[in-house]
Amino acid sequence: QVQLVESGGGLVQPGGSLRLSCAASGTISSISGMGWYRQAPGKERELVAATTRYGLANYADSVKGRFTISRDSALRTVFLQMNNLKPEDTAVYYCNGRIRTSAVGPLRDYWGQGTQVTVSF
Repeated sequence: QVQLVESGGGLVQPGGSLRLSCAASGTISSISGMGWYRQAPGKERELVAATTRYGLANYADSVKGRFTISRDSALRTVFLQMNNLKPEDTAVYYCNGRIRTSAVGPLRDYWGQGTQVTVSF
């Protein structure tokens, strides 16, 4: 079993900041990459930011320069620092991990339960 547990969402005013965390636990052999997606009401889930195990990162154009993705030294926790938040950033944010549960097993996508981020006065 693999679990991804998110924390750090909440309500913030426009221009404010939040930091999301996602910790992976369970039967994990290796983690190829981790990332954050979001889904706003009535919209499809979209990639926000992702990072590989080698530290390469990519971002959605809408968050470049405002959001930063990082991972801890054990590569089991991923963070999303969100600055200068805008109302259009309001969504449920989901953590994603591309994880191998055995040395020779396939990489599979695992998801967290989601955390709500609301940007509003």
